[in-house]
Amino acid sequence: MRAASRESFAAARERLDQLALGADPARLRTTADELLAVADLLRAQPRLRRALSDPARSGSERGALLRELLAGKVGDWTADLLQTLVAGRWSAPSELLDGCEQLGVQALLAVAEVDGTLADVEDELFRFGQVVSGHPVLASALGDRSVPVSRRAELADELLAGKALEVTRAAVRVALGGYGGRGLSAAITRLVELAAERRDRSVAYVTVATPLTDEEEQRLGAALSARYGREVAVKTTVDPRVLGGARVRIGADLYDGTVAHRLAQARNALVAT
Repeated sequence: MRAASRESFAAARERLDQLALGADPARLRTTADELLAVADLLRAQPRLRRALSDPARSGSERGALLRELLAGKVGDWTADLLQTLVAGRWSAPSELLDGCEQLGVQALLAVAEVDGTLADVEDELFRFGQVVSGHPVLASALGDRSVPVSRRAELADELLAGKALEVTRAAVRVALGGYGGRGLSAAITRLVELAAERRDRSVAYVTVATPLTDEEEQRLGAALSARYGREVAVKTTVDPRVLGGARVRIGADLYDGTVAHRLAQARNALVAT
């Protein structure tokens, strides 16, 4: 998002956080579902999102249009948050859509935050992403955008039934819809990071040849937290192809101390001589 859109989204996010304080999780969940439904509407109706982000109209005019459109169809909290969104300035209609979708995701994560399961949702999303990426046929089936999201969501729900929280399953459905225009794998990764950010943590993706012990993972997390000055959630992937050592990615930083990487460096050095 560009600056004006970021400011508009920040105002709506602040309002959401105010509503979420001590909120009833069920009411918050309804708000999340309604916001995501409105995002779907904006995605399907380009003329509507242009009208609701039109800089030639005042914020009050855009708000009146929204109230007329959604009268009796959404709850008070959803109406309040959407009014805050459309009252702001948006650099492009597509960024209003992004803002609405992001707000719905934040509301969904706030449900887990309120009921104390946000860390579980974060871990379940990561594990689901690992399962999908490790099975090409499954990844192809779930990521096939020629198939309606509802049908792919049925498959995901079957896989997650009895194994994941409802908020996790709802977040997966958002990812299947191409959250933020991303592919499935990237969408799940972004949702994991948003859950971590809501817990004031960064995410470190660690690839190793063999599983880390709990003690090793805790030591690595502590070392990264000290380096970055904030808590770091360690997400581990086991890949025998790295042979040994570890590859760590956190944000834009990559530390590759794997044996495979060192061997590749040695080969390149020999070829260059």
